[in-house]
Amino acid sequence: MLKKIILMLFVIGFITVTSCSDDFLETKPTDAIASADALATADNMALILQGLHRLLYAQPQTLLSGGDSYRSGNHYWVPIGDNLAGGLIHSASSNNLGWQDEARWLSHNQETSRTTEQLWYQRYHIIASTNAIINKAAEGTITEDAKFKEILGQAYAYRAYAYLSLVQHFAKGYLIGNPTTDPGVPLLYSSEAPFTSAPRSTVEAIYNQCKEDIDLAITYFEGATSRPTGTADAKSHLNIDVAYGLKARIALNSGDWRTAADAAKEARKNYPIMDESDYKAGFNTTLLPEVMWGSNVIATETTYFRSYFYLMSNTFNGSQVRNNPKIMDKRLYAQIPDTDYRQDLFLKDAPNSNSSAANGLGGWKKNTNPLYTTEDEFDDEVDRLASVYGWTSRHNTHPYMHVKMRNKSPGTTDPDDIILMRSSEMYLIEAEAEAMLNNITAAQNALKPLGEERDSAYDVTIYNTKEALMEHIKFQRGLELWGEGFLYTDKIRWDEGIDHAADGGSGASQDLYINAYQQAKPSVNSEWLFKIPQAEIDANPNLTSADQN
Repeated sequence: MLKKIILMLFVIGFITVTSCSDDFLETKPTDAIASADALATADNMALILQGLHRLLYAQPQTLLSGGDSYRSGNHYWVPIGDNLAGGLIHSASSNNLGWQDEARWLSHNQETSRTTEQLWYQRYHIIASTNAIINKAAEGTITEDAKFKEILGQAYAYRAYAYLSLVQHFAKGYLIGNPTTDPGVPLLYSSEAPFTSAPRSTVEAIYNQCKEDIDLAITYFEGATSRPTGTADAKSHLNIDVAYGLKARIALNSGDWRTAADAAKEARKNYPIMDESDYKAGFNTTLLPEVMWGSNVIATETTYFRSYFYLMSNTFNGSQVRNNPKIMDKRLYAQIPDTDYRQDLFLKDAPNSNSSAANGLGGWKKNTNPLYTTEDEFDDEVDRLASVYGWTSRHNTHPYMHVKMRNKSPGTTDPDDIILMRSSEMYLIEAEAEAMLNNITAAQNALKPLGEERDSAYDVTIYNTKEALMEHIKFQRGLELWGEGFLYTDKIRWDEGIDHAADGGSGASQDLYINAYQQAKPSVNSEWLFKIPQAEIDANPNLTSADQN
């Protein structure tokens, strides 16, 4: 799998792994200790986990072979799900460090792209680091007290998370292929040289590994110390609730409906659904009450123009944001009832103030919105929106632009947290799983608390068949989880393609989106698969060119 690994514990607390580069981190830094010492005590292993918490969002250029600052962990990998699948729509051409190439399908399907390399190696870095903890624990030299059980619970949960991410991007979807024979990704057990993986295991084998790991995580968490509470940093740690949430995701995407519903229900119980005030607060902190897990991005981690909010928030002060407001699919917007307060986070009638807008309708002279009968009215609304949402006078506006994700300090480059799991997702997983089991009442009951909180006129009883429920669940997931990165895996699970032209059009420009404007469904279209990095195929003795997607 990986040509060489050097395992070191830095004082600031992270494990560094090399992969295919001979000369990457050949020398031991003065602020590091040997891997044997890193694994000598539970306290030291806790620092390894702290490093993984940081790795989820850190700039990778000094952490991973071939890393650069363009894709800073989950700042990039979380929103790519909506960007790649066409839910988060670019309104103009812009300089965005490759971000628009993802929307155009010009990156993930290239074996030499930074996207494929960095996702692959970051996730395997997590696996290698958790292997080190798990393999050391198997020696039996450290007492499995409550603290050590918490460390092992997090290690197993992290490994399940990483394998799930890999198999969902680099292999065919479980429900749309033949999982017993479709090639998945390599399993990696070792944490020291010689550091080679197994060949590509089947999709089913990888899901089985995920299931085994997450069940072990839950078992360890049951006897573990509790996760700290009260701070944004505390929710960067994985706990039993996060483990149940991961179990629900694994089961949902492999069609284990009963397990998915039960795990989701267990996962969400300590995280109340957000009210309107919290929902409209900007999605910029893990302190929101229904956040189960997220990265608390510290100010000293200078992601700046590599951050989640730079890529997709319309309030961040970066050129690709100012020139390219991100918009919602207007067909999804059309489904939102006026009684649903989530509608307020998408500005249908924002003036198109960008003279370079991809739809060719930017600027007052090309205005088609009858709300603005004069140029002064048009300009006044642009100014009003800037005053309400805090962006600068240099920021452009565009119809259907979102204000869901907003910086705590709008108009700046300050870092903000990355939300990785919310209880609302768990309600939707439970509802989908029950619907797939044809348990109509159970699915309705799962949807009811979420729907009634968001929509004052919500009536779940009108969705009284499996087919009606599934269409409604797709709408609810698309709206509730918009921008949070789920659309790519949702479309694979549902076997749905991309068609920005259908049903009146999404609002995307065909000239801007090129081949990504329309893509056939994943079951018949290998372009949905991420390419295995060519560097990995060149270095791994258990992979050949025949293994390429």
